[in-house]
Amino acid sequence: MQGARFAFGPFVLDPGLGTLLRDDAPVAVSHRGLKLLAALVARPGDILSKSALLDAAWPGLAVEEGNLTVQIAQLRKLLGVPAYGGEWITTVPRIGYRFAGAVEQRDTAKRRSLPLPAKPSIAVLPFANVSNDPEQETFADGLTEDLITDLSRTAELFVIARNSAFAYKGKAGDVRAIAEELGVRYLLEGSVRQAAGRVRINAQLVDALTGDHLWAERFDRKLDDIFAVQDEVTARIVEALLGRLRMPPPRQRPKSLEAYELCVRARRLMDDTPQAAQEAHLLLTHAIALDPDYAEAYRWLALNHWMGWVHSGGPSEAFRGTALELARKAVVLDPNDAGCRWALAYLLAYERDFAEADAEFAKALALDPNEADAWAALSDITVLAGRVEEGLEHIRKAFRLNPLPASWYYLPLGQALYAAGEHKAAVEALRRDETHRTSSRRFLAASLAQLGRLDEARAEAELFLVGNPDFSVRHWAAMEPFRDAALRERFVDGFRKAGLPE
Repeated sequence: MQGARFAFGPFVLDPGLGTLLRDDAPVAVSHRGLKLLAALVARPGDILSKSALLDAAWPGLAVEEGNLTVQIAQLRKLLGVPAYGGEWITTVPRIGYRFAGAVEQRDTAKRRSLPLPAKPSIAVLPFANVSNDPEQETFADGLTEDLITDLSRTAELFVIARNSAFAYKGKAGDVRAIAEELGVRYLLEGSVRQAAGRVRINAQLVDALTGDHLWAERFDRKLDDIFAVQDEVTARIVEALLGRLRMPPPRQRPKSLEAYELCVRARRLMDDTPQAAQEAHLLLTHAIALDPDYAEAYRWLALNHWMGWVHSGGPSEAFRGTALELARKAVVLDPNDAGCRWALAYLLAYERDFAEADAEFAKALALDPNEADAWAALSDITVLAGRVEEGLEHIRKAFRLNPLPASWYYLPLGQALYAAGEHKAAVEALRRDETHRTSSRRFLAASLAQLGRLDEARAEAELFLVGNPDFSVRHWAAMEPFRDAALRERFVDGFRKAGLPE
């Protein structure tokens, strides 16, 4: 997959990386500012309305126009005056803004092919919804996600994670090229149609190296049989790839299809805006009301509460206690679900119940060694325990299983690189965390400070404090689950150099 960079004057903007360079040196620019600049330079000379720019920088949010005015003013100050005079960004009275400079679009380099793992490797591409009802898209996505989860629990397979697979949703592509980008040999693709209480699924397993179809089948069943069909598809693929039928312990299945679809919709919203997280909370609560024994809904609701705890600026007892209670409930309901296990493990670590946390992580990865999110979460906890090289190995494994990950992966990667003293690499990683920029910006500030780039570090620290006005270095150091005092002081030193308050 390819992105684009935009060059104008001494600047190069890379929207994918979230970076703006002036003469190859990074420019400290806000996340919203980057979004606005990307929208403007993508259409040089065109007038972009204020509403279009608000949608670009604050998607799905109701924001006052004054916020746009402030961001544009900050961009003008950062960019300065073009060599030819005038302004890079001009105002069109009562309408919007226009980028006045000449822009050169540069394609980024093609993604490097990843080497094939030693074991059979597979990616499940998003199943196409071929019904006439666009509302069935959620059902098709849920089917894809469940097949990924079921296959990944087979230890003899290497299975690409959901986020990377869904990067190809709705995009036509050559199977060989997709397989090379993801570093797998096999692809599962298919379609699903739901109508009149029945579901029709077409699935085919392709060897991307040879182009051969190893297996293909059509299923036409009652809608109530959907989970039995998923089990059958998984079994057939395992048999085709491994030459024998060997299935892991069964997962708990929801009793309510409506609860299942609500949970699928909620999962899409978990890494989005706070407003989206609130919507996810409502969907998951409704799912549990429909199916009180649905373990996965409890797991995601636990993580939703934990995110609320983190985004609130402090670990309030209400958020912490509820999140931990929900995670424990999820594990009780389905002890064979790796996702429930690692969610509980992560929360236990923040409660400093390290022995139980380590045990739960071990159980999660024994159940599903392909669970990329678990490896990423374990990296965070392992680094804070002082086992930095081990933590780096974990996050690298997470990236290999999920080469096109959600942006939050760059937070534990940046944290691990900072802990290892690789501050320049940490800056590069942390600049790619768009979703959790509020959380990662403090580590970015510390990394820049350790490089001696104090002006940039203090700019990042100031932006961090806008969203976290009550932050203090001492409080943070006391709450993070450190098990290594020297490492804690290394982080504290970076924060202090960046100008974050004691």
